[in-house]
Amino acid sequence: MGHQLYELFAKNKGYLTSKLIHRNRSLYYQLKAMLEAGKVIQIKRGLYRHVDFAEEANWGEVCKSAPQAVLCLFSAWQFYDLTTTISPFVHIAIPVRKKPVLSDFPPTKIYFWSADYYEIGKVSTTFNEEEISIYDIEKSVCDAIRYRNKVGTDITSEVLKNYLKRTDRNLDKLMKYAERMRIANVLSNYLTMML
Repeated sequence: MGHQLYELFAKNKGYLTSKLIHRNRSLYYQLKAMLEAGKVIQIKRGLYRHVDFAEEANWGEVCKSAPQAVLCLFSAWQFYDLTTTISPFVHIAIPVRKKPVLSDFPPTKIYFWSADYYEIGKVSTTFNEEEISIYDIEKSVCDAIRYRNKVGTDITSEVLKNYLKRTDRNLDKLMKYAERMRIANVLSNYLTMML
């Protein structure tokens, strides 16, 4: 059951829009059953993701299609195991005034950052045998502090706690980045509570 629908998900890198099954009652009921069984997640109205397809599998593809894209926020936190929250989007930073051309899949959240923020801590690495651009771990932690009001204090605290547990943490580098990003006081307050 659901073989035809699964093939549609596979063809679209793990995603499906309701347009693809428009007026096909059989596929609609298969989708409904998969949602109820927890095999499919509704990302937003009309857009679904199959849980068998890992979000991370698309990181290299996004970086390839938009060479200036750098994985950030939830995608970077996921990469470094700093959060248990899995975002349905690939999060990328792009320099201000650059407009990447991206496909509909995977769904991508784009942050347009000024050169000051965009360049700090940018590194290249290999993931699943594909080249990706990502922010290093200290910059990713600073981004959690910088975006604390948007992502919520629970996630910000989780990212910082998980970073502080690591043996490879570099607090000097973290504070230098925080000063450059004008969040040193906020970071100091968090560290005082946690250390």
